[in-house]
Amino acid sequence: MSGSLDTGTLACDALDGAITAIAAAGCETPRLDAEVLLSHVLGVGRERLLTDRELTVRGPAVRAFQNAVRRRAVEREPVAYIVGSRGFRRLDLTVDHRVLIPRPETELLVEVALSLPRGVRVLDVGTGSGAVALALKDERPDMHVTGSDLSEEALALARANGERLGLEVEWLRADLLTDVPDEFDAILSNPPYVAESERGSLAPEILRHEPAEALFAGPDGLMAIRALLAQVAARVRVRLVALEVGAGQVPAVMELVCAAGFRAMRAEKDLAGIERVVVGER
Repeated sequence: MSGSLDTGTLACDALDGAITAIAAAGCETPRLDAEVLLSHVLGVGRERLLTDRELTVRGPAVRAFQNAVRRRAVEREPVAYIVGSRGFRRLDLTVDHRVLIPRPETELLVEVALSLPRGVRVLDVGTGSGAVALALKDERPDMHVTGSDLSEEALALARANGERLGLEVEWLRADLLTDVPDEFDAILSNPPYVAESERGSLAPEILRHEPAEALFAGPDGLMAIRALLAQVAARVRVRLVALEVGAGQVPAVMELVCAAGFRAMRAEKDLAGIERVVVGER
């Protein structure tokens, strides 16, 4: 971005410069990233960037936009962390480096749970920002929803999201199901499932910025899932379990789900056609 921004420049020109810088850094969606960053800095909708040819970047917005583009292009920081929010189903969630950024594929966990009977008690294990728990409570207020996480920092963010959105979800600090009351009918989880051997293949946005403890799960990526299902096996009240998994992990996870006492199993595909969520019922 040129120094002319110090005295103000047209938003379309500022946008073009940002797109060039972000694309040169190897980011996959440079135009979208630049538009989101500039609309955030200016406090306007993205559509106005395209329709208002007189819109200008000046004053404090100049430095703010330059800094945002630097964070994206040089540091490869995810856009969601830079702007501090991410949409998830009908909700706008606050996110930062304490938690994973909610992904569209994780919405499958919510969709699976929407079919549960009225009044059931649902636990979202490893809730992070609270995305799954809050979205479920938003769409099914009749349910009793609890979100748990080992990270106090993540729970603080989830709790803040719940308070801001006015959604009554209970929050619980726990290592998987250890010391968790045996009162839940369904368990949902987007656990860590990346194998240690895959570190080198992850995008810089993920490897440099998202919390490693929420990503990696041993040599095969199944350490957390294996431990969780071993605990679920002893909880006969749990009638449904739904787990987000990595590409290619479905056969191994289905074996673990079966060993935990669930007989009716299926895999739900994400928008890319990848089997992403394993569901077990008993």
